[in-house]
Amino acid sequence: MKITELLTKHTIKLNIESKEKENVIDEMVTVLDKAGKLNDRQAYKEAILNRESQSSTGIGEGIAIPHAKTASVINPAIAFGRSKDGVDYESLDGQPAHLVFMIAATEGANNTHLEALSRLSTLLMREEIRKQLLEAESEDAIIDIINQHDKDDDEEEEEEAAPGKILAVTACPTGIAHTFMAADALKEKAKELGVEIKVETNGSSGIKHKLTAQEIEDAPAIIVAADKQVEMERFKGKRVLQVPVTAGIRRPQELIEKAMNQDAPIYQGSGSGSAASNDDEEAKGKSGSGIGNAFYKHLMSGVSNMLPFVVGGGILVAISFFWGIHSADPNDPSYNTFAAALNFIGGDNALKLIVAVLAGFIAMSIADRPGFAPGMVGGFMATQANAGFLGGLIAGFLAGYVVILLKKVFTFIPQSLDGLKPVLIYPLFGIFITGVLMQFVVNTPVAAFMNFLTNWLESLGTGNLVLMGIILGGMMAIDMGGPLNKAAFTFGIAMIDAGNYAPHAAIMAGGMVPPLGIALATTIFRNKFTQRDREAGITCYFMGAAFVTEGAIPFAAADPLRVIPAAVVGAAVAGGLTEFFRVTLPAPHGGVFVAFITNHPMLYLLSIVIGAVVMAIILGIVKKPVTEK
Repeated sequence: MKITELLTKHTIKLNIESKEKENVIDEMVTVLDKAGKLNDRQAYKEAILNRESQSSTGIGEGIAIPHAKTASVINPAIAFGRSKDGVDYESLDGQPAHLVFMIAATEGANNTHLEALSRLSTLLMREEIRKQLLEAESEDAIIDIINQHDKDDDEEEEEEAAPGKILAVTACPTGIAHTFMAADALKEKAKELGVEIKVETNGSSGIKHKLTAQEIEDAPAIIVAADKQVEMERFKGKRVLQVPVTAGIRRPQELIEKAMNQDAPIYQGSGSGSAASNDDEEAKGKSGSGIGNAFYKHLMSGVSNMLPFVVGGGILVAISFFWGIHSADPNDPSYNTFAAALNFIGGDNALKLIVAVLAGFIAMSIADRPGFAPGMVGGFMATQANAGFLGGLIAGFLAGYVVILLKKVFTFIPQSLDGLKPVLIYPLFGIFITGVLMQFVVNTPVAAFMNFLTNWLESLGTGNLVLMGIILGGMMAIDMGGPLNKAAFTFGIAMIDAGNYAPHAAIMAGGMVPPLGIALATTIFRNKFTQRDREAGITCYFMGAAFVTEGAIPFAAADPLRVIPAAVVGAAVAGGLTEFFRVTLPAPHGGVFVAFITNHPMLYLLSIVIGAVVMAIILGIVKKPVTEK
């Protein structure tokens, strides 16, 4: 199929009017809708925005390729829009986008359609085509340019990789655009460098140029540029570079050179056999490198989407406390109208949504968009029943797998009625079944357990509290944003939600120590760090103060055997001290900027400073002086 069977004069807009990303998306959706390509304009737009939330489709070089595969598309189509002035599209290279191709694929798009859509992204990697498209004066000229370069060839023959050839795998969530752009970027750069490479693409139409066991055995290293699950267990024991798919597009030379130099960690595998790599929604619920990794993936999807509500709402509540802890209470002498508004927006609205958002995005990670509504409803029911975060976690996983089950049950429905599934069948039965289970099975025992846990924590003596603070603080520094860090952080928010503010003081203090300890060490022990490290250390002051533990990751990655133990000790000291001083912290985020709302602000800050100093001293002792050329 030719690309111009999908891109027609009716889906071309030569002059985009908007300058902002979301408005441009709206314009392009309108083009497709007016051309009769959509049956649900709003659902398609939501699918596009959901893809954008995973990573921007502004790929740089003045190009944006928003895309979605959804039942709201009647016929596969491509819309083209052009902006002479450029659009702020959050592109990877920071440059405005001038050429916008919006790809609309049906949920059951066949291989012929998908290959044509994918071929378009390949053409756009060529500078001369982009230049011609910018200069074209009419819709017919656009069609002619695409036809001139589009070759509707038969599928390439499978190539055999010679021993020692670099291997790569590319994949993006929809498998339409970025998958193939990354593959082409890697192949073009390898050709330029004189390096042999074979690239396996995990696209919507299936796996192409699959890597063989012998090729993997002979390869010096493998590049995996993917934003979705791919089969990883086959690479166990090999040097593997794992990066986002956009890195394959933007940094192909760096990746190839690292692979040639074997500058990559050895992939240890999960010990669970294999991880399926396909685009079927059900795989999202059961593939990945083992059940544990799948659970973590779904959990992190919920946590990462919940964090903006936690940060925004938490800081607004913290600011409201500036007028007094009870400044939102009309019956208190410290009452302030503006403070009450901040508390209402942040506390009664943003923070009240976090359990529902957590559950909604966990369910969506498992079952795709049909899982979102049942997950949100289940999470909201958990909030209403005081089942807290544990109830929200259960609701998210419950809703996700309920929808997976519904997809299996309703496979008998004729393909002509497939459009009913996402708009009627899945939300109706998904919300009903999840709601019934939450109401009659989950909420009551979970709420009782959360009350028991809160009462138990409140009854702990000083010694036990200090031990808990040491453990929670240390967990924040072990993997700096990884599973243990997020587990501790989620526990702290759950305790805030339950009315116990002590654990989160230890968690936030422990999370601030790694970047602050690095910053102090680079300042005090300058001969132990390179000039570049010392410059990066300055940034760590700000990241640590803002409770961004991940600021220490570059240092931990470069010298894990020294930095991570030092960070864990320093963070554990800070966490233990906050509990020893009986510090409580009702804000879920904010770092030093919310210190004033603790019951002991100076002791809270002192705990953090002591922890950071302990870490810095350990680093000063264990690190060796560096010699710079």
